Amino acid sequence: MATRSALAPAKVNLFLHVGPVDAAGYHPLASLVAFADVGDRISVEPADRLSLTVTGPFAAGLEDEGDNLILRALRGLGQAAGIGEPPLAVTLDKRLPIAAGLGGGSSDAGAALKLARDALELDLTDDGLAEIAATIGADGPMCLHARAAWAEGRGDRLAFEPRLPSLPAVLINPGVPSPTGEVYRAYDAGPPAAADQPSPPTDWSAAAVVEWLVEQRNDLEAPAVARSPAIGEAIAAAEAMGGVRLVRMSGSGATVFALFESGDQAIAAAAEHRAAHPRWWITPANLA
Repeated sequence: MATRSALAPAKVNLFLHVGPVDAAGYHPLASLVAFADVGDRISVEPADRLSLTVTGPFAAGLEDEGDNLILRALRGLGQAAGIGEPPLAVTLDKRLPIAAGLGGGSSDAGAALKLARDALELDLTDDGLAEIAATIGADGPMCLHARAAWAEGRGDRLAFEPRLPSLPAVLINPGVPSPTGEVYRAYDAGPPAAADQPSPPTDWSAAAVVEWLVEQRNDLEAPAVARSPAIGEAIAAAEAMGGVRLVRMSGSGATVFALFESGDQAIAAAAEHRAAHPRWWITPANLA
């Protein structure tokens, strides 16, 4: 069996409407989720036992590898398939920042589940894998499918959206973590919003979709900025980019995305701002 590899794409919340915490301790949400053509890289190859090696520019910031979401997901796969721990050596090339609001860990786990399923020739559909992915967190199923989707509930009720066009973007992370739990606690301390799901655009051209997105919001952006002012600096830098059409934080931060009319504009803006902010993670991407 040869080595298999796949991209674990960055997840971006194009908007994120969040309601007050419910009796079970969860926040209902509504979001339109897209995936980028950049992300981490996952590879698997046959081995005597399950193992994980982490490389890449953000390897040092990763949590304890023994409790990595990839390993948790693959152990769940082995249990579901009745094979014990899958005998695979997994390599994670960690290219996305940590605690960045890009669903990195969930996307890594989703890519690893698909690769392991194919490598071991297991009779499991993507929907079956999504049930396993759900055990590692609410983002698990959406990141397993890695397709544009409307998300509601705790993020687990998905409706795929094939009409979403490709949106040229720049992703910016100012190099600070934005832990989800802390951001939600800051959100709870402020005035509550609502997990309202807006009506879809009537026109799905890229320009019209961006105009529609301008009317939406990310309810976690203000509390995240209050907790980490560097996110506000990243937003201000993105808003100063030439040709930018929309700037918003993704998820619970700290990554900010800026949308442009063309890929050339996004590439030029990313290059210019990398020079101005050499310590930040800045990359052009297409969201779809």
